[in-house]
Amino acid sequence: MDRINQNIISILQCEARITNQQLAERVGLSPSSCLNRVRKMEQQGLIGPYLSVLNLAALCRSVTVIATVSLKDQSTEAFRQFQQHAEQIDEVVECYTVSGVFDLFLRIVAADMSRYNEINDRLLDVLPGMVNISSHVVLTQGKPFRGYPLQRLLDQ
Repeated sequence: MDRINQNIISILQCEARITNQQLAERVGLSPSSCLNRVRKMEQQGLIGPYLSVLNLAALCRSVTVIATVSLKDQSTEAFRQFQQHAEQIDEVVECYTVSGVFDLFLRIVAADMSRYNEINDRLLDVLPGMVNISSHVVLTQGKPFRGYPLQRLLDQ
């Protein structure tokens, strides 16, 4: 990945709606060369899909819960089964398998605590008696995700 592609990606992750003309000017390419690079990176799966950052508090009421999950059954099948089930729930907006004292990390955004409780019960029922969920209700968000520190990651 050359510096021009790094610059294109850095700009796109912060300004996904930038025009190709503006992007080309900022990275020092012709519009057609810039567009070709962007399309190639899209085809390679390096960038995309393009999403909008929503102001959820202005749109609706919701509750965000960080759920840490421990499975008593440490088999690959148990992990696969739980993760597949979690990923089918729309309100589970992120799901990670992690190392450490718990096995999975879920970020769940629900309409209210009643709906979160339904989701929690549904997750507990995936492997009855084999799942422990610790729920952490988000009170405030200090630093929202606004992109990766590409320069620090790619320069290593």
